[in-house]
Amino acid sequence: MLVATVDDLRNTFNELDHVMGSIEVVVDVPKKLATIAELETQAAHPDLWNDQAHAQEVTSKLSRLQADVEKVATLRSRLDDASVLIDLGAEESDAETLAEAELTLSAITPEIQALEVRTLLNGDYDDRDALITIRSEAGGVDAADFAEMLLRMYLRWAERHGHTTEVYNISYAEEAGIKSATFQVTAPFAYGTLAVEHGTHRLVRISPFDNQGRRHTSFAGVEVMPVTEESDHIDIPEADIRVDVFRSSGPGGQSVNTTDSAVRITHLPTGLVVSCQNEKSQLQNKVAAMKVLQSRLLERARLEREAEMKELKGDGGNSWGAQIRNYVLQPFQMVKDLRSGFEVGNPTAVFDGDLDGFIDAGIRWRRMSNAEA
Repeated sequence: MLVATVDDLRNTFNELDHVMGSIEVVVDVPKKLATIAELETQAAHPDLWNDQAHAQEVTSKLSRLQADVEKVATLRSRLDDASVLIDLGAEESDAETLAEAELTLSAITPEIQALEVRTLLNGDYDDRDALITIRSEAGGVDAADFAEMLLRMYLRWAERHGHTTEVYNISYAEEAGIKSATFQVTAPFAYGTLAVEHGTHRLVRISPFDNQGRRHTSFAGVEVMPVTEESDHIDIPEADIRVDVFRSSGPGGQSVNTTDSAVRITHLPTGLVVSCQNEKSQLQNKVAAMKVLQSRLLERARLEREAEMKELKGDGGNSWGAQIRNYVLQPFQMVKDLRSGFEVGNPTAVFDGDLDGFIDAGIRWRRMSNAEA
């Protein structure tokens, strides 16, 4: 059944056509096609897999660029098809054809909007995988429980999108919840996408741990960092680190295994401490912990480079410790982002990983804030 008029359909098409035009300029398909041709030549070289790390880099980049070009071409084709349907339906007063055009536009609108957000991710490390650390802050056992709720929220979000996650370390609290957790999200532009989640999150609810049923406020911090790559050259001399081993433990102090396989690394010059206990061997845990430490040092270096600029323009409320979002379960139901103003009335869905609205609004807000600075 047709709901929109022909004029409505043409206005919708014109708006989407304008957005697609902007996307095509940013994506620069001709340049990407040239890069794809170069990478295909490299991929066809018989000696490519002599260096497996380089081969994986080439094939991964090739696959990503091909997917980007195909996505743009497919959306443009579907949008042009909708335009043809609108014209045919209008000329022949064919309600069925116009209804088909309306369905096509409705289907591709969210896809074009999502691609538009993706084109805003053009920072130095935006295309990297993301390393996320969640910490309980003020609020005692409620804060520890909240931190665990956020961990599940992000893991569910990644699962919804088919992204791979790897949990490196979870430090469980004594009564309930977690003190902290560190995990990696592997996906194209994972860091650029999730960086807007960086900051302090606030929960207001009737505490399940208060036998008097009082309302409590608790806080948890989310830190998002880009994963390092070989080209980053993060040099960490052995003399600059102290490695301690300990026995892995699970909820309530229950031993995960009976060997001292968990690893804690302290970076002596900066005082940064990272741990990993989820791998099977001490060596694997040390490798994973070093990866986390490298990402922390990379982020530290990036922040130092940007310190002067941030002092002039402000950091946009996205710094570690800045409150970015409220999750209210009592006396009403609401989740609201304090930067973009985006809000929903269904916290249960949000905690189950329905974060795309917040993330998209955050990315748009970040671009607007940077443009105004």
